[in-house]
Amino acid sequence: MATATAVALTASMSAASAQTVVKWLHLETVPENLKLWEDIAADYEAQHPDVDIQLQFLENEAFKAKLPTLLQSDAAPDFFYSWGGGVLRQQAETGALMDLSEAINAEDGAWAKSYKPAALDGLTYDGKTWAVPYRMGTIAFFYNKALFEKAGLQADTITTWEDFLGAVKTLKDAGITPIAGGGGDKWPLHFYWSYLVMRNGGQEVFDRAKNNEGDGFLDPAIIKAGEQLAELGKLEPFQDGYLGATWPQTLGTFADGRAAILLGFEHTEANQRKNAGDGKGLEAANIGRFPFPIVEGGVGKVTDTLGGLNGWAVTKNASPAAIDFLRFFTSPEQERRMAAAGVIIPAAAEAEDALKDDLMRQAADQLAASTWHQNFFDQDLGPSVGRVVNDVAVEILAGQLSSEEGAQMIQDARELD
Repeated sequence: MATATAVALTASMSAASAQTVVKWLHLETVPENLKLWEDIAADYEAQHPDVDIQLQFLENEAFKAKLPTLLQSDAAPDFFYSWGGGVLRQQAETGALMDLSEAINAEDGAWAKSYKPAALDGLTYDGKTWAVPYRMGTIAFFYNKALFEKAGLQADTITTWEDFLGAVKTLKDAGITPIAGGGGDKWPLHFYWSYLVMRNGGQEVFDRAKNNEGDGFLDPAIIKAGEQLAELGKLEPFQDGYLGATWPQTLGTFADGRAAILLGFEHTEANQRKNAGDGKGLEAANIGRFPFPIVEGGVGKVTDTLGGLNGWAVTKNASPAAIDFLRFFTSPEQERRMAAAGVIIPAAAEAEDALKDDLMRQAADQLAASTWHQNFFDQDLGPSVGRVVNDVAVEILAGQLSSEEGAQMIQDARELD
């Protein structure tokens, strides 16, 4: 009997050691989203008992700070969350990533065809695919309907930048903090500068600056964008202490009703709940949404969108099981499942029909009508220039830099990159 038990234990240990461990590095913090991911991983493991999917978490800022070193170490994950853009390109150039082109285009491109073309194209550089598409998103204004009503504001009347500045003044006059701002993490405030650049100069001006052509970031339209950003800063529109506020704290400020407006992601409604003081936050029915307004005289359109094209970058030594799991995880079936739960606007083709959340549907509709969808500036321009963009946006808002000084700093960084 003892011998039989020993044999069984040995067999069990042998089976366990034969498992392929897939390390999945992420920065997701919403419990409901994590639970769904774990359920999907469990479904895959049930079909592949020789695979163990292990979720590993790093907080947003720690993720960005530690990832470059982690990718060059023996502790590198099999795959990790990516915002694409110049950061992904640089990671690929270091040799840290696996070229997924052959895998994703095998079988007459069946896997590649399962995604929206724009999603796959955005993660492909020089004919090589460096990440598996996961989600698409867009940045927009979210507002507290009750606070707007208290101030006598109608969101649908905010169609120009001047209208927006007027709304900020109206909210202040009503004793309401207009905007929740996250200056501690910096990147949340670069959305304002980015959108103002897009609204003033349009795609042509940004592309010239990105490619270091013409006047670059010293283009008059970009200088004007910085001046408009400074004008917003002079109104002191943010909560007390905003320069030190992290993004979770900023979400909490909005969720607790301590500010009327937040410029944020498509999944803001779910994330504000998690960061609320009472764990509940604003009711979904009390949250409205409107696009970043146009700038009078600018060439950018209200249908030009700023936002994410996110995927999962695979490291060079990842196992075949990791790639197979990603194909399963981002399949139309699973993306539809995540869309139905309000977790993502799917990158998979023909999966948007599962969206049920009204605010997420509005974001999906905005993306569908987008005339130019631009990846986040700090990601698209690469880590070196992106850091300067984030610093400059905060310092212009805080009155510590002029628009011209900020533009010159970004241009200098671009020329050195």
